[in-house]
This record gives sequence, C-alpha cells and structure tokens, in this order.
Amino acid sequence: MAKDKSPDLTLVRNLGVIAHIDAGKTTTTEHLLYYAGAKHKLGGVDEGTTQTDYDPEEQERGITIYSACVPFEWAGHTINLIDTPGHVDFTAEVERSLRVLDGAVVVFDGQKGVEAQSETVWRQANKYGVPRLVFVNKMDVVGANFAKTLETVHARLTPHPAEHGRPVPVVIPIGAGGAADSRVPFRGVIDLVEMRAKFFDAGDLGKTVRVAEIPEENQLEAAEYREKLFDVLTQSDEKDLITTAVLEGQEPDPAKVRQLIREQCLARKIYPVLSGSGREHIGIQPLLDAVTLYLPSPLDRPPVVGTNPKNRDREERRRPDPKEPFCGLVFKAAWHPSGNRFFVRVYSGVLRPNTRAYNPGKDVKENVAKPFHVHADPSRGLEEVPEGPAGDIVCVVGLKDTVTGDTLCDTQHPILLEPITFVEAVVSQSIEPDSGADKDKLAQALAVLQLEDPTFKVKADKDTGQTLMSGMGTLHLEVKKHRLERDFRVKARVGRPAVSYREMLREPRRVEVTVDRLGDKPAFAGLSVGFTNAKSEKPVTVLMAVSPDLNPTPAAFLAAAERTLADALSTGELGYPMMNAQARIFDAKFDPQLSTEDAFVAAAIRAYRQATEGNVQVLQPIMKVVVTTPTEFLGNVIGDMGARGGEIVDTTSDESGMSEVTAKIPLAKLFTYANEVRSLSQGRAAASLEPHSYEPAPDDVLRQLRGE
Repeated sequence: MAKDKSPDLTLVRNLGVIAHIDAGKTTTTEHLLYYAGAKHKLGGVDEGTTQTDYDPEEQERGITIYSACVPFEWAGHTINLIDTPGHVDFTAEVERSLRVLDGAVVVFDGQKGVEAQSETVWRQANKYGVPRLVFVNKMDVVGANFAKTLETVHARLTPHPAEHGRPVPVVIPIGAGGAADSRVPFRGVIDLVEMRAKFFDAGDLGKTVRVAEIPEENQLEAAEYREKLFDVLTQSDEKDLITTAVLEGQEPDPAKVRQLIREQCLARKIYPVLSGSGREHIGIQPLLDAVTLYLPSPLDRPPVVGTNPKNRDREERRRPDPKEPFCGLVFKAAWHPSGNRFFVRVYSGVLRPNTRAYNPGKDVKENVAKPFHVHADPSRGLEEVPEGPAGDIVCVVGLKDTVTGDTLCDTQHPILLEPITFVEAVVSQSIEPDSGADKDKLAQALAVLQLEDPTFKVKADKDTGQTLMSGMGTLHLEVKKHRLERDFRVKARVGRPAVSYREMLREPRRVEVTVDRLGDKPAFAGLSVGFTNAKSEKPVTVLMAVSPDLNPTPAAFLAAAERTLADALSTGELGYPMMNAQARIFDAKFDPQLSTEDAFVAAAIRAYRQATEGNVQVLQPIMKVVVTTPTEFLGNVIGDMGARGGEIVDTTSDESGMSEVTAKIPLAKLFTYANEVRSLSQGRAAASLEPHSYEPAPDDVLRQLRGE
C-alpha cells in the first residue's frame, strides 16, 4: 500500500476475485499473494492454511465466507485485493465488495465452465459496471476444455456482444488435462500479444518463468486465436493503433496492442481471457501482469455520484482527486475484541488522522483517530498509515453509529452516496441460550453479527417471545451459530429452519378515518390515507401529500401519523414483513383544543387496520435451483422437482454426458434438497440455490400459517 503523501493513482488497482464455489478462486488468490511477495509460504485450501481464509470456519469447510482485503505490490503497482465468497449464501460479501472495487477477476473452472453462481456474480459485476478479466482455472484437471469454457461464457454471460461485451483470449493454454488424460497434458501458456510460450518451474512452485518459442504443434492454434483477437480489437480501433499494421500484414507494436486491449476492457467492450492452474502453479504471473495492464485505476472510473443530504434533489459528484473534499463509503464492518473495524473505500480527498467525519445518513459526526491498512489474518494486527488518500481502501476503528453502506464525508461538503442494497433473508431459525445466564451475552453477540452482515437479521417473535435469526440459507445460519460458540463463547440451541414469508396488499385502498375519543376523553384527528403496492428500495414507504401552505395541521401531528404508519406497515396480518407497501397521507384535519400527537397515532393505526383488513396476501420465497447431473439421472431429478411443486425453466445437455436443469421451486420444499438430490444421482449431481422471487402462497400454506 502506498504511503506517499501524493500517491500516483494510475498505479493503484482495487481488485476483486469472484467465482462460483470450488472454481479454485482462493487457491488462485494465494498464488497472487505468493508471487507478489505478500506472503512467504504458499497455503492450501485443503490444509486450511490460506491467507485470505483466516477464519476457522472457512478453514474447516474449505470455503471463503468473509471478504478479506489484502494489499500487495506487483510491477510497481499497489493492488488492494479482496477475496470474496463463491457460495450463494454469502453473496452479500460479493455485493458489497463489487460496490467499491474498480476491477475484477472472474475465475471459471476449466472443466465445468459457467456454473450457476458464476452467472450471479457476473450479473452483480454488470450492476456496478465493473471491468473484468476472465481466468479459466483448473486447466490441469481431466476433462478441462478451454474452448468449451469460452463458449459457455459467451453463450450464457455475453450472448449479445454489442450490449454485453465479449470474452477475448489473450493467454491460451498449452495442452489440457493431466497425466491421466488422453490428450496432451497442460504444461504452460501462450501469450498472444507477445506470441511467446511461458513455462513455469514446478520445483519452486511456479516462481521461475521460462519464456520460449511456441511449440510447433501449438503454432497454428495460437495463430488462429491471435487472428480472432485482432479481428475484435480492430472493430473499435478509432485511433488506428493497430488496424493499418494488421491490414498491411505487418507485426503490430505489442505496446499498442496492450493499449487497445486496455481501452476496450475499460469500456467493457471486451473481457480479456487468460488461462492457467493455481494448483499446478501455472499462468498466475501473466494474470498479475494483466491486472496492472488492463484493469482500471481509480482515475479510470467515473466520478462517484450522490445527493446533497440537505437537498436530495441536488446531485453531488466527487472525482478521485486528493484535492477534492473527503468522501468515502463504509463497505464492511468486522467485529474485533479491541474495537470494531470498518473498511472504507476513499473515493475523493484524503482521510487524515484525528478527523471528524460526517455521516450524512445518520446526521452524526464520527471520530476517526487513525487510518490503518489491515491484513486478512487478524493476528498480524493493523498497520498504521499517515493518511487514506483517494483511491485507497483503509480501515478505521471504533465508529459509534456507522454501519455497512453508510457514507463518511467532509463536514463542510456533505454528500450522501447511494447505499448498498441487499437481498432479503429467506430462512429463519429460533435461537436461545443453553442457560438463562447467557441471555444478555447472546443478545450482545447477535448484535455484533448483525453489524458485520447486513443479510443476517435478528428479531423477537411477538407471539411466542422467541428470538428469531434470519439469513440467506441454512449454511448461512449454521455458520452464525458456530461463530457464536467459537468467538463469543455462547452455547445456543436453534430450532428447525423455517421459511421467511412476506405479506403484501391485495389491492389499493383509500380510507377516511376520524378519531373523536381516546379512552374516555374527547380527542380529535382526521386522516385521509391511500394504501397501495409500489416497488421501492425500502419494503415500506410513507409519503406526505399534505401541503403545509394549504393545510394548517401542525407538522408534529403529521410526523406522528407518518411514523405510526411506517411502523404498522412493517408487519402484516400474520406478523410477517410487508413488501412494497406504500401509504400516502392525502389530507389531515385537526382541532386546536382536542388534537394531540396521540390522537393522530390512533388515527394512523385505525387507517392501517381498515386498509389491511381482509386485504393482505401471503407470499412465499421461490428459489432458482440449478442442478448439474449425469444425463442418465436427469429424469429422476426432473420428476423430483415436479413433486416439490417446481417449475422447470430450462434443460440443457452436452456431449460429455452431463445435463443441467434450471427450475423455480418454493423454498419450503428445499431445506434438505442438497443431500436428497445426491441420492437421486448416486452422489454425482450438484445443486445450487439462490433467491429468485416472492410469489403468492397456495391456500394450503395459508391454512397452515393460520393454524386451521
């Protein structure tokens, strides 16, 4: 990480590594750090010794759960690397990382190609306009096929190149598969820009790179791929960097080829594709070079856009310039015994020690004593830095009111950035301490877990008094329970997983209500309120359509009604959260002698009851389920999906004897699905689940929820 007072932002890369689970992403990350000298020993996922998977839960499961920010240097560049989870239950970690990153490396399994979660993370990267590289990993595995993987990326992720960009190889493999494969085994890569082969010495874990002539048997293939590369590049070569040379049959300048690749990568017209194998230590250094050559610096990204917190209609912009007013986004909070840590992406200005930073979303000021850089492994502690300049990612300790998604900025130049939005939790479990003595301890620990993870929710069930924790899936909740026991020393019992239903108004209603008594005392409040469904970032919104110029009702009375409607609409008839509920206060009446805030609270409650009585429907979460199975078991899988009330969306098969089926299935039918689908296929099928939508629940579900 750069410590200079005026860092060269052109040499900074804020990079994410994203992929489907088990694509080899964490192993690839380990090699990036090892070759860059950020660590002296190469860790292994199977041994639980990787740097970014420092958490014991991650080491035990062999998966990445918590995004970890690791700084390192390569070729004179500062790279802030965030390794993110691939499991669908932890996509919030990917979402918040992509929100603050400038570029990404998407890792694909060279044998399996595009998998279900690959599509999810690709869509997330599209959402934030992130330029990216494609790394086809595991080229050493039997059955690995570079060309086929490239086809699946094109077909499933970039079907319309003019709209989505296109994957374009710049580094191709020499061979494929391992010694057990009948083909030539994977042993190196070819750089299509330099037209040179690169081989990696297994004796020193791939650190030594030998550059050589392209083997004769690979020359034709390399020439064909290079021709395709030039065909794509010259289609958008407005500066004529290489087009004339290519048309005249001359050898284009490699520096100009790289410049053109970079320009088109930043514009997301192309996604440079590389290949290698983390496990066999092949092809990682070219990937590191590509990160510095083709991915954006903070200066290559557009200015960050927000609003003025005092006038939400006024747009504010901040350029990635240390001379601009300070502006940053808190994209991650992490519990630590010596003080909670908050990761801040600095978009503009400089975050200096002993700063009073303004949180416009909460309208509070926070004390920032010191900025730090932090390693993935908490045991290595924090590294104090003089300042956090624009383009950097820093850690601050001990913020009081700030949470993930909040903006921090200069007090004299406020800006409110768009907050990070997350998918709603779909699974709930009751949780209680093993002993009454641990009740307060459990509550405090659950509060910390909520601080860290915006998709993890805790609430008390009003009917049963139980504490319910909700998350993205059963694995998500299982990990939280283990953390309670390991990190907080709280033994807890959990109930069976339950579906987190939602409620929604059936139809719009406008109600007129009047309150003339509170108990046995005269009172007065009148409201005209419209209730409807309206999609919004928030599940519930209350709008004020009463003009203060035309209506003399005191603002305090209207505010009381507004707060009450928001609280009442947060839950429906059966106690589940409401979705897309909107209330609009059209008119209000008051009496100078009889009206009070309590009277308007009572009027708002009465309006809510009249609007929702017999007018609320229950929605159930529907999951997108993707199963990859040998074709011989496809009938079993499809039949089982139908028995679970599933709707088949798509089915594909390939020449390798594998099929993939996509379906929409109610979550209530899927709690044990991962194990059951394996039994349908003699252990050979794999399933991926992610939230898809909420749809009206059938009558039998309603009767069950009502206890009928």
